[in-house]
Amino acid sequence: MQTDVIIIGGGLAGLTAALELLDQGLRVILVDRNGPDRLGGLARWAMGGIFYVDSPFQRRAKIQDSPERALRDWESYAEFEPGDILPRQWAEQYVHRCTAEVYGWLKPRGIRYIPSVQWVERGLDRPGNSVPRFHVVWGTGWALVETLIRDLNRHPHRDHLTLLLNHQALHLTRDGARVTGVQVRKLPEGEPFDLTAPVTIAAAGGITGDVNVVRQHWYPTWGPPPEHLLSGSHLSANGEIHRMAAHAGARVTHLHKQWNYAAGVHHPDADHPEHGLSLLPSRSALWVNAHGERIGPRPLVSGYDTRFLVEQVCRQPGQYSWQILNLKIARKELAVSGSKYNDALREQRLLPFVRNLILGNDDLVQTLIHRCPDVVTAPDLDELARRMNVLTGQPHVDPARLRQEVAAFDQQVLRGPEHPDADEQVRRIADLRTYAGDRLRILQSQLIDDPAARPLMAIREFVLVRKTLGGIQTDLRSRALNDAGEPIPGLYAIGESAGFGGGGIHGLRALEGTFLGNCIFTARAAARDISGKS
Repeated sequence: MQTDVIIIGGGLAGLTAALELLDQGLRVILVDRNGPDRLGGLARWAMGGIFYVDSPFQRRAKIQDSPERALRDWESYAEFEPGDILPRQWAEQYVHRCTAEVYGWLKPRGIRYIPSVQWVERGLDRPGNSVPRFHVVWGTGWALVETLIRDLNRHPHRDHLTLLLNHQALHLTRDGARVTGVQVRKLPEGEPFDLTAPVTIAAAGGITGDVNVVRQHWYPTWGPPPEHLLSGSHLSANGEIHRMAAHAGARVTHLHKQWNYAAGVHHPDADHPEHGLSLLPSRSALWVNAHGERIGPRPLVSGYDTRFLVEQVCRQPGQYSWQILNLKIARKELAVSGSKYNDALREQRLLPFVRNLILGNDDLVQTLIHRCPDVVTAPDLDELARRMNVLTGQPHVDPARLRQEVAAFDQQVLRGPEHPDADEQVRRIADLRTYAGDRLRILQSQLIDDPAARPLMAIREFVLVRKTLGGIQTDLRSRALNDAGEPIPGLYAIGESAGFGGGGIHGLRALEGTFLGNCIFTARAAARDISGKS
């Protein structure tokens, strides 16, 4: 089969590239190993937050932002290495052009956002987002993906697009240094056949779908990887695209830099044993280790530095943690990252969405209590400790120690954030509540061992691997580069396969919302170059 462009991977980056290339009248074959229900990749299950700079929503809320400010935040958070020239250049390009080229590209397609811009990754020891930049799509990533698929199916040049779903890419074919296409086979046991084209685009994601591959590339300063890791990615994101690209001469960098989360639980609707769900941890909960001891001396509070949370959990006994809370805290503060269990937002039902914001999402809490194996409830702390030990099969949690930790924290809550020796978690909760976008979802001065807020809850949380921050190194035209820094003829890389740009646009940390945004941004850059529109 011959065509003008082959795209390996039908995620957000692949769909974007296909749309842009069809606009230019080019013939496209898109290959994806999953079926039509998973077209759109991980973006379909994402919360749908996108990082914009000086957006209409920010201006309306009088949030003062600029590309220069955003770049300072990005470089601070990334801690780029001296040789990270291309990642720096991609970051600079993104902060200057994301609102025009991502927001401006999506708006005519009907993509809308919740009005309140969310403030995530504020930074802990290093400055992060100095202003809110996380714009959540109304309808989550589900609506984003469905919109692009709709536009593909309605495209005037739809007959130029061939979808080869349930097909696996085996290896890139070459003529000398030039990539001439890819050999594929239909799953599960089809015979291999060749696709040929002047241009092939790698868009098949990262490595976090396979926890064994993640372990091979674990960040060394964190020590050994946890014995039990969960994955928030698809099994097909297993690093095969990097292996194929490297075999064709491409330089693959920074695979040890990954964006993981500290609060993963086993997915109630798991596709495989390591399938995890990423919680948005309750800020008023007490975060303790496997022995029921509060993690410290700096307490864990989400919203500031996700990488710090993961690093601290990896240093704990057993390399997992618990959050101790009660039903009142859970209803108001507990949330899940993604579209799966945010029904009102995904289905764009305004009244239930507003009700959940104000009153809390009891449906989600009940689902986790009854269907997630990592959640236990109890009428008192002694019984809670007993049930925690039953769950793990080990007598690690001492009831007396758990009572002591909870009582000490509740005393700090009663003293309040204004006390000269105020607890850091209490102060951070007060800090988060100063922003209207956070205040609706965070309780004020809520005790854990509160008889009126029972039952008590404990949530066992594992490190969940999610995004690969490294990948195929690319220039600013999304052309894959070899070890000498020269473009490989016929090969481009976009989205997560390219480390979201340049083989590692985020450095060590992501400011969030920059994953979906850069899938679109890098795909459009590639399509412009391929069609001669640069």
